[in-house]
Amino acid sequence: MSRLSIMNETKAQAAVESLHKDLERRITGAPPDLCPLDVASSYLKVCAAQTCGKCVPCRVGLPQLERLIDDLIDGKGDMKTVETIEKTAETISTSADCAIGYEAANMVLKGVKGFRDDYVAHAKGHQCTSEGFRAVPCVTLCPAHVDIPGYIALVNAGRYADAVRLIRKDNPFPSVCAMVCEHPCENKCRRRMVDDAINIRGLKLYAIDHSGHVPVYREGEKAAPATGKKVAIIGGGPSGISAAYYLGMMGHSVEIFEQRKRLGGMLRYGIPSYRLPREVLHEEIETLLTAGDIKVHKEVSVGGPDFPLSKLREQFDAVYIAIGAHTDKRLKIPGEDAKGVMSAVELLRSIGDEEFPDFKGKKVVVVGGGNVAMDCARSSLRLNADKVTLAYRRRKDDMTALAEEVEATEVEGCEILELAAPLKVEVGEDGKAKALWVKQQMISNIKGGRPAPKDASAEPIRIEADIIVVAIGQGIDSYNFEQSGIAVKWGCIEAFEDEKVKGEKMEGVFSGGDCVSGPATVIRAIAAGKVAAANIDEYLGFHHPITLPVEIPDPVPHNRPACGRVKMRERPIDQRIHDFELVEKGMTQEEMEQESNRCLRCDYYGFGKFREGREVKW
Repeated sequence: MSRLSIMNETKAQAAVESLHKDLERRITGAPPDLCPLDVASSYLKVCAAQTCGKCVPCRVGLPQLERLIDDLIDGKGDMKTVETIEKTAETISTSADCAIGYEAANMVLKGVKGFRDDYVAHAKGHQCTSEGFRAVPCVTLCPAHVDIPGYIALVNAGRYADAVRLIRKDNPFPSVCAMVCEHPCENKCRRRMVDDAINIRGLKLYAIDHSGHVPVYREGEKAAPATGKKVAIIGGGPSGISAAYYLGMMGHSVEIFEQRKRLGGMLRYGIPSYRLPREVLHEEIETLLTAGDIKVHKEVSVGGPDFPLSKLREQFDAVYIAIGAHTDKRLKIPGEDAKGVMSAVELLRSIGDEEFPDFKGKKVVVVGGGNVAMDCARSSLRLNADKVTLAYRRRKDDMTALAEEVEATEVEGCEILELAAPLKVEVGEDGKAKALWVKQQMISNIKGGRPAPKDASAEPIRIEADIIVVAIGQGIDSYNFEQSGIAVKWGCIEAFEDEKVKGEKMEGVFSGGDCVSGPATVIRAIAAGKVAAANIDEYLGFHHPITLPVEIPDPVPHNRPACGRVKMRERPIDQRIHDFELVEKGMTQEEMEQESNRCLRCDYYGFGKFREGREVKW
């Protein structure tokens, strides 16, 4: 017998590893509306299977937790069962030998605290609180609930204009979202169980590129008859325009009051044209304004002493506040007021107004780790900066920016300095910024799902800089509205789920988008506008349905072998960093056909068909 031997992976071990990967994909693609207790029970069974059997808390305790949770699911438990689950999990957490036991128990405790209402519902009413009726994962996770399988089927059939019409039923901005949406719809795409999520945004872009101009109404169609009701919308961004679009279709008279020179909000003043060309944005907005009786007033500030909110309330039957989040946040460090220090809002706003600053020969430092910081860094390169450095107080892996945006920022030539917290701005005798000093950080305990940074003992680092761009988030200019009597908390306007604002004597005033939620995504702002339109329509005494505009093709049965995801191509780096032209290239027809055929048509198969697959109206 050999004294030592090299272990080789057996066929069985290879198969188990393959199953682990299959399970990982299945978990990633799990439907978003599962019963939380079912999920907890299933994961606990996996954990129990991993136990070595050495310690009693793990060997005996985990199966006991399984049984207790299953009793609740089967309607056999009560509140005493919930209490026993909690106490048992706490005991295992503090007494198990290794992570197999105590982390399994911690997972149960996290569930008991995180979805306690579900535990209580099973214990007291023997029922689940999970809605369980949204059978199509991509539609469920899209904030606007766009009929994604439907428009993918239309794209596959070559009916590109119909695909655009179908998207507009729930999202008036198909062109915008084809270019800049963060595509949360892909997160739980059921295709992940097979290989990878469908490139939904890419297919939407293909429809936009090949549909030509698609008017709001086809020949013979028009808005609903005039209702005689007037609605004021404060803010001409994605949320305000979306609300105006639907309210116009419903027959209401709408007037938009926009503070700046042009409509678009953060679509224009927060997203550079290399991601969203200005001509595309302009054409889309102009099209949406033809939906009905919609008027626009630009360079008008509502809420101040010259134009108080009360004036609008006297003149209109309803008001929708959609002012977005356009104020900057400060670093609060010495030297921040020096010349050459600017906010991301300031930089991107000037670019949005086509007033391009000249950074030629200058060294630029951008502070932040979100999508806005990436936009500022990449824009600085296009403004001829000699060098661009991005300083972030956490790790690159912890950045809130989309992974593809971080990658693009790096490949275009920006240096990313991780674990670097701003300390002070070095100011020259002329009052101009000379450098940014950063305190080196080290990663520490996980808080709120991300490892928190803490000060390291290393010496501060000096980063030479002529321009310092602060991109650490945006705030909301809500002060005047608070003075008008609207409830405001932490700078955000407070509103109920139906978007009616909180506050005394605020009947008929609604609010939504970033000014309520805080800075979020384009599609969430659009969804808020859709919700506002529906609820304002109801408030005004109507119920105008927005209906399915096209017929959806039936799926063609065929084999669906595992297949790679088509990724979008981009212009060569050495070309694109010198201009603000669109970086991303659309799919070819061949790629579109392959990618659209990967769709599993969850609207038709399984529970999707049982529930008719789609909302035909709202």
